[in-house]
Amino acid sequence: MSFRYYRLAKEGVWIIAGQISAILGTVVLIRVLTEYLDPVQYGQVALGLTVAGIVDQVVMGGLSNGVSRFYSIATERQQFGGYIAAARWLMGYATLVVAAISLVFLAVLAALEEFEWMKLAAAALLFSVLSTYNGTFSGLQNAARKRATVALHSGADVWLKILLAVAVMQWLGTSSAAAVLGYALSSLLVTVSQYFFFRRLIPPSVTRGGEAAVWIRQIWAYSWPFSTWGVFTWAQLSSDRWALEAFASSEEVGLYAVLFQLGYAPIGLATGMAMSFIGPILYQRSGDATSHARNSGVHRLAWQITISCLVLTLLAFVMAMTLHGWIFRLAVAAEFRSVSYLLPWIVVAGGLFAAAQMLALKLLSDMKSSAMITAKIVTAILGIALNIYGAAIAGLNGIVVSAVVFGVLYFLWMWRLSMPRVAPSMNIASR
Repeated sequence: MSFRYYRLAKEGVWIIAGQISAILGTVVLIRVLTEYLDPVQYGQVALGLTVAGIVDQVVMGGLSNGVSRFYSIATERQQFGGYIAAARWLMGYATLVVAAISLVFLAVLAALEEFEWMKLAAAALLFSVLSTYNGTFSGLQNAARKRATVALHSGADVWLKILLAVAVMQWLGTSSAAAVLGYALSSLLVTVSQYFFFRRLIPPSVTRGGEAAVWIRQIWAYSWPFSTWGVFTWAQLSSDRWALEAFASSEEVGLYAVLFQLGYAPIGLATGMAMSFIGPILYQRSGDATSHARNSGVHRLAWQITISCLVLTLLAFVMAMTLHGWIFRLAVAAEFRSVSYLLPWIVVAGGLFAAAQMLALKLLSDMKSSAMITAKIVTAILGIALNIYGAAIAGLNGIVVSAVVFGVLYFLWMWRLSMPRVAPSMNIASR
């Protein structure tokens, strides 16, 4: 028992160290880029990264989750060979799909003579593919509970973004496309390193047990719901920036991007730290989710983490309410500081979404990804409508209100889905 707690403590230390490094790196990245880029250019970076988001949310992100989820199952069944072959096939096929779509998209931009947007889109698409592979390798390392490897790569990625984004802007000139190209180069270096570390996880004599075709069907059955709702969640996550672009200006998009990165993203990173720690444990405890006793233990643990997340959100709100001016003076250039008063509310929005994602993790542990399809799609559509209405009526302030309302709706729906169902036999007995 003492060894178990020692191992958990050691893993926790590495996760905390990695997340602290990533958070500090993100703050420095924001500060550096806001010194190099004005609010309009920073807004263009935010809009360009929405192109990267569609690759993760719609095409490759679901497969990445499926590959990571089935790692522990393949290890438990000693069928690593078939599993690895299936993962390679699925990710390779998805990459070809992204490449084909990207060529068509870039050709359309070229035909419209939108060359600046074409350069930004090309850099964003390259970044999206590389970061998805990076995330997949990181998920596999995390599933194998190689916390030190995950922490080191997580921290290195952010700091490399700073160095390479600045280097590329010095080389090619200050622009949004140059900054995103620096992001892509960072992901390339980290992904290559992740690959060599991952090779160490493959047993020297990989068993050929388990047909690749069987694993492909299982991973795809788990992954396809992510792509189904991914179209809608991507649209919702991007609609805030594009609504501001349509109803306000690129400058307001840049101001919102900084607000989002300082208020929404950090609490998401903090919760992500908890999810990185607890996710593999939940997956291992639930196994293939056929044991009621194992599922009950997972449910209790997931709810404990969710409540902790809500408490953390409240504390972060109070802190942001008190220190928002100081935080913006420290973290961003003077041109971006006028929106600091909105920081506490974007923190609330981020915290509610993060807590809901923890409940979603519980459903994924139960192998119930398809149960979330309706919730993901409906709340995403509502979020898009709220963003358009908020931006049209009140600009940036309206977008922040929309984010809070969406967070409440999404959390309540995930809470309802994650509540344990009453067994049919109990219903019959009570009649």
